[in-house]
Amino acid sequence: MENFVTIEEELKKSYLEYSLSVIIGRAIPDVRDGLKPVHRRILYAMYDLGNGWNRPYKKSARVVGDVIGKYHPHGDSAVYDALVRMAQDFSMRDMLVDGQGNFGSIDGDSAAAMRYTEVRMSRLTSEFLADIEKETVNFRPNYDNTLQEPEVLPTKVPNLLLNGTAGIAVGMATNIPPHNLGELVDGSVHLLEHPDCTIHELMARIPGPDFPTRGLIYAGKGLEDAYTTGRGSIKIRGRVVVEEQKKGGKEAVVITEIPYALNKSSLVEKIAQLVNEKKIDGVSDLRDESDRRGIRIVLDLKRGAIADIIINQLYKFTPLETSFGINMMAVAENRPVLMNLKQVLEYFLEHRREVIIRRSRFDLDKSEKRAHILEGLRIALDNIDEVVKIIRAAKDAVEAKAALGERFGLSDLQSQAILDMRLQRLTGLEREKLLEEYKELLKFIEYLKSILENEEVLKGVIRDELIEVKKNHATPRKSELIRDDAACIDVEDLIPDEEVVITLSQRGYIKRTQLSNYHQQRRGGKGVSGVQTGDGDFVHTFLMTTNHQHLLVFTNQGKMYQLKAHQVPEGSRYAKGAHVANLLPLDKDEVIATAISVREFDESRFLLFVTRRGMVKRTSLELYRNCRTTGIKAVMLRDGDELLAVREVPQDCDVVLATSKGTAIRFNIKDARSMGRAASGVKGIALRGDDRVVAAVVTGDPLRTQLLTVAAGGYGKRTPLDQYRLQTRGGKGVINMRVTAKTGEVMGAVMVQESDEIVMLTSTNKVIRIGVTEVSLTQGRATQGVRLVRMDGEGSVAGFDLVDRGLEQDV
Repeated sequence: MENFVTIEEELKKSYLEYSLSVIIGRAIPDVRDGLKPVHRRILYAMYDLGNGWNRPYKKSARVVGDVIGKYHPHGDSAVYDALVRMAQDFSMRDMLVDGQGNFGSIDGDSAAAMRYTEVRMSRLTSEFLADIEKETVNFRPNYDNTLQEPEVLPTKVPNLLLNGTAGIAVGMATNIPPHNLGELVDGSVHLLEHPDCTIHELMARIPGPDFPTRGLIYAGKGLEDAYTTGRGSIKIRGRVVVEEQKKGGKEAVVITEIPYALNKSSLVEKIAQLVNEKKIDGVSDLRDESDRRGIRIVLDLKRGAIADIIINQLYKFTPLETSFGINMMAVAENRPVLMNLKQVLEYFLEHRREVIIRRSRFDLDKSEKRAHILEGLRIALDNIDEVVKIIRAAKDAVEAKAALGERFGLSDLQSQAILDMRLQRLTGLEREKLLEEYKELLKFIEYLKSILENEEVLKGVIRDELIEVKKNHATPRKSELIRDDAACIDVEDLIPDEEVVITLSQRGYIKRTQLSNYHQQRRGGKGVSGVQTGDGDFVHTFLMTTNHQHLLVFTNQGKMYQLKAHQVPEGSRYAKGAHVANLLPLDKDEVIATAISVREFDESRFLLFVTRRGMVKRTSLELYRNCRTTGIKAVMLRDGDELLAVREVPQDCDVVLATSKGTAIRFNIKDARSMGRAASGVKGIALRGDDRVVAAVVTGDPLRTQLLTVAAGGYGKRTPLDQYRLQTRGGKGVINMRVTAKTGEVMGAVMVQESDEIVMLTSTNKVIRIGVTEVSLTQGRATQGVRLVRMDGEGSVAGFDLVDRGLEQDV
């Protein structure tokens, strides 16, 4: 029992060790050289093979074999995949491997087998391994303790940011975009010279990522967050141009650049699918004309198609615009750290400082040893006759070495060097060369000591080497940075602001349909098929709006949710639509009571709330600007009451409340004082028996001076507003419409003018659109009106709304 270990303890210990192994030894790169272990081992194996940029290519299989046999005990396919990626110009901002053969394509094609392809280090990679033989980095045993491998490469290149990285470990991940080498050097040099500089000063020199596939980068607050906190998000868009076709005068939309890490063939397939589904309309032909000169995806447009709309639809519905989530996680001091831009560069510069110090110490030690020997040779040359005499008199080399050391005060190394000296060194030319070498060596030793002793000299070396890297390897920026956040694609830029009809069924099915789908008919017709709903379901909310407006959705329980009109799924005139529960987090017994559309939340505008039991409340529209995704309480309801309608009202207007039994009251909005968002309101009309409010009409439009009332039996009447006297809020009202068994109960009312049209829906899902002039104007209030729509069987009017013909002509 002494060795007893619980399973829980063992699992914790083992999983922690496994997690650290994956984080540090596989998935997260080292901040100093920006490499994961597999990439570092590949590059070191190529260095060990002498597979440099100025040497002949070697088979990839040879490199992979060395890597898995010496340093990386994993599958050959994993190593080869990593090798291939370093040779792809669409994956790496600056390639680390120079490949010869088929290394895959941006279409997702696989590389050829490793026995067919050949590789060597790129010229830039030589900067990663420079001075590695000078003890600049620590080495550790390989997996079987037979060889040594470097813990990190002594790179002169800030590779973590240059080529970026992506990796998923246990409980954490990293995703760093590639950058431009010249900009990274500028930022590093500035930080070297100004250690206390701000991140914004660095961003002036490193403005943003630079992707190998080019494209447009919207570098706004998301990028600033990433550079200051380590986490953020940027939007990347492909570049699209519009070209005039030679024949027919038509236009073509051409995609010339795509976002980073996007499969081009998948993009083309997605576009084709959307064109077939009519989500992208107006495209007559789609083809991929890409070649070795670059990407070229061509969409031929139909005559009359608007190129800007097609482009916006491409950005909305396809990955031509994507978000890149930046997560700057890297291994520093043997642990994963989330870093900002400044910290990454600081770790890199500290690495360069350590490498140069260790290199200088190595060179200094080697130079001092060489100077020591040259000093001995110089003494020998100055006393050559005596040296020769001592050597000839000695019995053997050991005696000669001892005699030389004793005579001239030489060390064993110096005495041995004199004995090993060739006779040709005695010539005058050789003597001068030796003395010149000694003189230059003394200067070099002095320089190395200054590096080790003077911080400013050390900084100068770091700066000069970085500038040299930029001079030899930096290339112009590929991606275009756009600083304006407002330029970032917005849904309003993608969808035309045209008039639409929002319909909501009693069972909660909602859809958005273009107004043009409904054509005008004559009064008394049977209408056209409107909405296909399930048995027992019918449309009860019918709202005219435009795609760009805010849709404020109010439930019977007094809560409010907010959408944009375009967020309602689009459907045909015959479609059932999507259930509202897919868009809003409704409670079990919560149903949509009404909806209104607003373009701006102006504090000078008000919302009027009306309940079934005749309560009214007026509240500033500005109080409803901020709405949580879970909704907000819009009005406090009394027991047994529910919200009927919400109307946007000005500061001064009249309101007409109409009831199901045919009464109505008209009062001024000022009678209902402004209240807070959660108030319950005041009495608007005194109801008789089981009567209930069915409509809330806002007057004030000088053109709309007639009240159109519609009954469930398909009857309607149009009455001048002046027939309804102004009363005090809370009264019983006056007669509005004579309700009979034939007319059915009143189901709604609206203010109209003669140029208006109305669209009605029946419970049998028929739609009829008629002009207001089809309804005769009556001077009396106590009439049943005329037939507006002929009902089928037990059908009734389920909903109706106003159509402004003037607005329709502007669409």
